[in-house]
Amino acid sequence: MTDHLDNAHLAALPASIDRPLYDRAAITPGIVHLGLGAFHRGHQAVAVDDCLAAGATDWGIVAASLRSPDTRDALKPQDGLYTVVDRDSDGDRFRVIGAILDVLVAPEDPAALVRRMADPATRIVSLTVTEKGYTRRSDGTLDEDHPDIRHDLANLSAPRSTLGFLAAALEARRAAGIAPFTLLSCDNLPANGATLKGLLTRFAALRSDAFGAYVRDHVACPSTMVDRIVPATTDGDRDLVAAALGVRDAWPIVTEPYFSWVIEDDFPLGRPDIRTPGVVFVEDVAPFELMKLRLLNGAHSALAYSGLLLGHDNVAAAFHDPDARAYVDVLWSESAATLPDAGLDSDEYCRRLAIRFGNRALRHKLDQIGTDGSEKLPQRIAMPLAENLAAGRPARAEAMSIAFWIAALERRGAGAFAFTDPRLDRLTALAVNPDAEAAAGDILALLGLGTQLEAARALVAPTLRDIRSDGVREVMRRLVRGG
Repeated sequence: MTDHLDNAHLAALPASIDRPLYDRAAITPGIVHLGLGAFHRGHQAVAVDDCLAAGATDWGIVAASLRSPDTRDALKPQDGLYTVVDRDSDGDRFRVIGAILDVLVAPEDPAALVRRMADPATRIVSLTVTEKGYTRRSDGTLDEDHPDIRHDLANLSAPRSTLGFLAAALEARRAAGIAPFTLLSCDNLPANGATLKGLLTRFAALRSDAFGAYVRDHVACPSTMVDRIVPATTDGDRDLVAAALGVRDAWPIVTEPYFSWVIEDDFPLGRPDIRTPGVVFVEDVAPFELMKLRLLNGAHSALAYSGLLLGHDNVAAAFHDPDARAYVDVLWSESAATLPDAGLDSDEYCRRLAIRFGNRALRHKLDQIGTDGSEKLPQRIAMPLAENLAAGRPARAEAMSIAFWIAALERRGAGAFAFTDPRLDRLTALAVNPDAEAAAGDILALLGLGTQLEAARALVAPTLRDIRSDGVREVMRRLVRGG
């Protein structure tokens, strides 16, 4: 099969394939998205595509990769089109998405991305750059010594960092008298909008006091909560999509049917009228975000490391392991105890998560979830662990999650597993320490536990010793039976 998906082949797709029925040539861009990974294309771009299908014409997306050209090289010949496959036990449903109008690669032409963001037509800049894309220190403040930050502060005409690109575009708009765009973080960070606002304000203030005040007083950064499981695409997925469409799609997305996007409604320059089921505009995202971070993301991370240690490679396989499932149930109970009483039903949320985690049709790789643990675990595991310890509540499963991470890092250092981390060399050097007390203490010190560090080590260190001597399965069973 030599033909590939593009505008010219849309009309000839089988009738069973949903595709854009609107005139793509009539769509103009209103959104720039930074971080063109699988999640954006399986989540926010789908919701925007719904909006375009409903008749909007000025909310198309120009997407930018801040690092690799791979996604651009896949999508550009396809006119930005790609396929989303909703997959569960009932089968696959195929849909071609047309919301992405153009794809840029920032390192190839930084000025082109800045010009696009500075264009008055751009009213929203959204982000999925992962936790490490925010260039924060472990305490959450701007890493002012990061090489990219230091470069950008001195050379903002050719930025490298996320914050540098945003600041360059905002400086250009300010100089031209153009109102600032709204910044919409869609990353799994606590209070992601406020977090981004604080980091960008500090970066801007390092440029000048006046610019810092401008960002602080005039740039809207609504917080969001995003929720959809989007595994990495496989060659088998590509072959399946090609068979269904009759043309090749270089980079389709496979995801679950579940979709949730909770958004703080603060858009001074307007926003798309998104009516996709699962999209909710609210005054306060925090309760939704906290529940998702601690119950879904926390359990995902814990299951990634423990599942790999048990010999599994994907979420469903690990979750159907009776010992791992029982462990996750205890973890959910501990983490749910830290959630505020905001009218949300955590028990029902966990019941839904059990269905989603158990979806055998969706092979969400544990190595993918386990990547960047040092960036993810502070908010997913360490924060609820510290809160439970401070309140005198049970926290053994949360502490066990960190012990599993250390054990997985130890195995990773020996050549097992494929997850990565920006601090991998340092972490593995600490994790292989035969003194479990020292290994646990050194790694916990990186997670921001504050005054609960010693209490956490008192739980994590003996658990790590037990994992090393008795194995993961036995440690899980002791937890469940209260031993």
